[in-house]
Amino acid sequence: MQTPLDDTLIVLPAFNEEEVIASVIAEIRTKLPGAKCLVVNDGSIDDTTAVARAAGSDVAVLPYNLGVGGAMRLGFKYAIANGYRNVVQIDSDGQHDPASVPAMLERLGHADIVIGARFAGEGDYSVSGPRRWAMSVLSVLLSRTTKAKLTDTTSGFKACGPKAVAIFAEHFPAEYLGDTIEALVIAARAGCTIEQVPVTMRPRAGGRPSHNPFKSAAYLARAFMAYGFALTRPSVST
Repeated sequence: MQTPLDDTLIVLPAFNEEEVIASVIAEIRTKLPGAKCLVVNDGSIDDTTAVARAAGSDVAVLPYNLGVGGAMRLGFKYAIANGYRNVVQIDSDGQHDPASVPAMLERLGHADIVIGARFAGEGDYSVSGPRRWAMSVLSVLLSRTTKAKLTDTTSGFKACGPKAVAIFAEHFPAEYLGDTIEALVIAARAGCTIEQVPVTMRPRAGGRPSHNPFKSAAYLARAFMAYGFALTRPSVST
């Protein structure tokens, strides 16, 4: 019997994640039997590629670091080239629980993008200081833009259906925060429906975080710049 997973590609952007990528792939294969994984090695200088392949994942290698947006655009192109209708983005650091994926895919029955939301009533994940304030304000702004109630617009845990996959394969932004904030604006202005489901987030299982407390002010400024740039870009036709 065919399941939604048969039409779904799990894409894991990875930058120097040799410590944990094998366990992340193993958890996906255990909790999502039959799921197809693509690790996009985003210019890593460690053994991410070899470790991911040994763990049973397909691997696409970028010659230099493009960031999550560039890695995901390659993932969307790969999905279309190989006949996958849906794409689910899962971080390679172990923060996202693959057990949430079936609920996200179920919601794709009446939405084009489903966000795995950290601040929607499940789990105890928390953020404080300017970063949390920025996330709250951005959620209000993007809820208005997308005409949907969103509480976690910077989540990288997302499921995309065929319409969004086709758009993102050509227009997924590679700029900092473009993979979250700007991508949602692009999708909404192209007529995509966006929803969220509550998920539990976990601490990183290894590697180095992309942010630290000393970068909160920079994050705040760049987040709003990303939102502003997104609104000035021409709408994408579908």
